[in-house]
Amino acid sequence: MAHGTERTIAQSTAAERTRELRTRADLLGLESLFSAEELAFRDEVRGFVDEAIRPHVADWFERAEFPRELVREMGERGYLGIHLDSPGCPGRSAVEYGLASLEFESADAGIRTFVSVQGSLAMGAIHHWGSEEQKAEHLPAMARGEVIGCFGLTEPNAGSDPSSMETVARRDGGDWVISGRKRWIGLASIAQLAVIWARTEDGVRGFVVPTDTPGFTATVIEPKFAMRASIQCEIELAEVRVPDSARLPGAEGLSGPFTCLNDARYGIMWGVLGAARDSYETACSYALDREQFGAPIASFQLTQRKLVDMALDIQRGLLVAERTGRLKDAGELDPVQISVGKLANTRDAIAICREARTILGGNGVSAEYSPQRHANNLEAVRTYEGTDEVHTLILGAHLTGIPAFNPPREG
Repeated sequence: MAHGTERTIAQSTAAERTRELRTRADLLGLESLFSAEELAFRDEVRGFVDEAIRPHVADWFERAEFPRELVREMGERGYLGIHLDSPGCPGRSAVEYGLASLEFESADAGIRTFVSVQGSLAMGAIHHWGSEEQKAEHLPAMARGEVIGCFGLTEPNAGSDPSSMETVARRDGGDWVISGRKRWIGLASIAQLAVIWARTEDGVRGFVVPTDTPGFTATVIEPKFAMRASIQCEIELAEVRVPDSARLPGAEGLSGPFTCLNDARYGIMWGVLGAARDSYETACSYALDREQFGAPIASFQLTQRKLVDMALDIQRGLLVAERTGRLKDAGELDPVQISVGKLANTRDAIAICREARTILGGNGVSAEYSPQRHANNLEAVRTYEGTDEVHTLILGAHLTGIPAFNPPREG
């Protein structure tokens, strides 16, 4: 940028500056990859985020508060179960879901996580594996935000290895009795419904459990360094009794929860780009205003290199996400391809947020600026729905044909 251009951007309004920086950062013209309908939906979500979420999210993060009051409005706007075509659900495309995820996480990963847990995991499990009666009973109310759901898979001793699940469900007449513990379960303390995965004599099965069922207890995990504008819990299931009608009839084995996890992982590859974009824009805007040695630091070579690297990585990540979304909408997406986006985009996004913080200098650790908050959140995002290591091994097995999850032991 020429010095005069810097001054022009610096003198514009905040909204004008954001548009200008965003336009300049679209180095490959990727906006043209999306249809008018897709962009209109994205802009609608963006407006909601800018008005209802962004001004308050730093305070929610500081106070470890999830804005439950927004849930109904998000449902009314069609933001819950965005990509599901079951009764009462919005039925939008995977690409539209991805664009919405990007906008929600540009404010905070905790908000995007709510959309993911509600729509991809809890609603997704019922959509993919539920009976027609279960779909009709639960999904419309969940899509409207009248009922909040959670998804109980991860356990204290079974994170990356769900095959070691210890929660069990046993038959007792016409009922099932579920016992065990789940950990890091989003929304569990405010949810009315929990999709619980448990081991049975016939393998892993899923159950829709009302959270007011005797024996169901959700305890909020706190304090946390990340995802503070979200809720994660430990669930205890002490002889929780549910009728057979609570069982998800289509879910057999670990393919049941993994299908839902893949939907959530797909949303993550888009969402993390929102955190990266917001961090880039914050750093670039700051660099245009901050003067040292008689010039804006945006004019320094090292700062420009940092900004260039960030913009390039965001553009590459968006190409990965858009291509993956098109494959998903066409019904041609391989789960291995989801691992590509989840691993690469999350890894790049956290690096972008950290680098953006360096441009802010000491001010970067202030809650006034978003990059450090995004970086903290991404430490959790890179861990849940499959760690970096798990997705690396998924891709390694694909490339070599040799699964390395259970290497042979010596002796």
